[in-house]
Amino acid sequence: MDVAGRDERGTTERVLTLLGLLQQRRVWTGPELAERLGVTPRTVRRDVERLRALGYPVQATQGVGGGYQLGPGQDLPPLLLDDEEAIATAVSLLAGAGGAVVGAGDAALRALTKLDRVLPTRLRHEVRALSGSVESFGTGTTPVDPVVLMTLARACRDEVEADFGYPSGGEVRQRRVEPYRLVASDRRWYLLAYDLERDDWRSFRVDRMTVVSARTWRFRPRAAPDAATYVQEGVASRVYPQQARFLVQAAADTVRAQIPASAAVVRSRGSGLCEVLSGAASLDFVLMHVLLLGHEFEVLDPPELAKRCRALAERLLSAGAAFSPMPDPEES
Repeated sequence: MDVAGRDERGTTERVLTLLGLLQQRRVWTGPELAERLGVTPRTVRRDVERLRALGYPVQATQGVGGGYQLGPGQDLPPLLLDDEEAIATAVSLLAGAGGAVVGAGDAALRALTKLDRVLPTRLRHEVRALSGSVESFGTGTTPVDPVVLMTLARACRDEVEADFGYPSGGEVRQRRVEPYRLVASDRRWYLLAYDLERDDWRSFRVDRMTVVSARTWRFRPRAAPDAATYVQEGVASRVYPQQARFLVQAAADTVRAQIPASAAVVRSRGSGLCEVLSGAASLDFVLMHVLLLGHEFEVLDPPELAKRCRALAERLLSAGAAFSPMPDPEES
């Protein structure tokens, strides 16, 4: 390496060291930083300008108690973490991705996937060991192994095949897939993937998978359906033997607030109207839930459900007509 190359590397290492110091303590004086870095205060000022050019809001104040400090910025610049900080961050993200932090799973997994790109190999076994000691309770979600989530997220990112055991027909069968996206519902994690044995798109519950591994065989991504929509429709209707569609006279946001996302798909159909798609083992069960929403509605599909509505309405009218209220004792 020539002299210019060594100088540039030395400057980069010194600027990163300066950034690490500024993240460790609230305020540093110029002479303190110069002493720690082994340079002059003038060089410290130049390195501070380099950090500012990279987007780090380094503030400088004069007088007693003044000095350099790292302030909040309009944009989020890159963070500089030492080994202990990187391990702590990864373990916390693993806990959140696994369901230990309510509502944080999807964001935690995205952040963990980014951190995984730069996490040194020497730290991975420590992260795995420490994450096994993190548990939670009362989240209302189905727990999953965060390491499994990380394996699947890495396979999606790197576009490599994955395989795992999955229950089907009363037995666990090996599935080989091209993983596309991980989707977090209100209670569970799902993987949208192209099933190579069945030659079609499938969604899989992550908590039901066993012996999950990412292969080295890369694939070219196919044209895929919208991941969240596909998984929601599968969870809410396709997995059930009976499906039904309704036109409800209420805004989509109003109905979504009444029905869990895992129970029905709600699509807006203009001002004050929405379509509800749901499924169950019995059409009567779906009909009951839509009725209890308290809005006017009509059956769109299937046709036999409209006939069932009329039969149930006649039964309810008959039950009401046969009702004889007890006399009020005070009126006697």
